[in-house]
Amino acid sequence: QVQLVESGGGLVQAGGSLRLSCAASGRTFSSYGMGWFRQAPGKEREFVAAINWSGRTTYYAASVKGRFTISRDNAKNTVYLQMNSLKPEDTAVYYCAADTAGWAAAAIAEYDYWGQGTQVTVSS
Repeated sequence: QVQLVESGGGLVQAGGSLRLSCAASGRTFSSYGMGWFRQAPGKEREFVAAINWSGRTTYYAASVKGRFTISRDNAKNTVYLQMNSLKPEDTAVYYCAADTAGWAAAAIAEYDYWGQGTQVTVSS
């Protein structure tokens, strides 16, 4: 069993930055692909970014590419999402997820474990 705990959410003005963290339990974190997803009120959960087990492969949704950066520190069992140039439409609950297959996957169905989420609110 893997537990994922997100942190770093909050309220920020448009154009600002936030850094989300996701801490994972367990000794096999370094073999997992990790992803960030988000869900706005009344909308489906959507893919944001993913990183493979080694950190060498990353993948971004078109809406965040060039503004968000995903990274990981396997020594700390933590994955990060640096969010710059935030827009009001980035407002959502952000979730991290673990893919035991190790890939940088975009599909929700590829992920085996999920965190509880952290709220990000961007004011205009």
